[in-house]
Amino acid sequence: MSTQLSPGAETVVDERTQPAPAEPGDHERFSHYVPKDKLTEAMVMGTPVVALCGKVWVPSRDPQRFPVCPECKEIWDSLNPGDDEGGE
Repeated sequence: MSTQLSPGAETVVDERTQPAPAEPGDHERFSHYVPKDKLTEAMVMGTPVVALCGKVWVPSRDPQRFPVCPECKEIWDSLNPGDDEGGE
């Protein structure tokens, strides 16, 4: 048995832009402050970096998707009093 649409009916496709789905563990992740040259090298070579807070990891995700690590921000602010620009 086939389904027939009523006269004047049409199918509507909802194509709204949706944010990228969260990956497992994303809610526990932060963007960390790392020297820019070290970050670039790590992204190209796949080597680990050390953030201001001491976290060691191999960066592989877009840091703009995550909130800034509060510990890195506190350390950065103490190193650069009055500078609200932030780090890498």
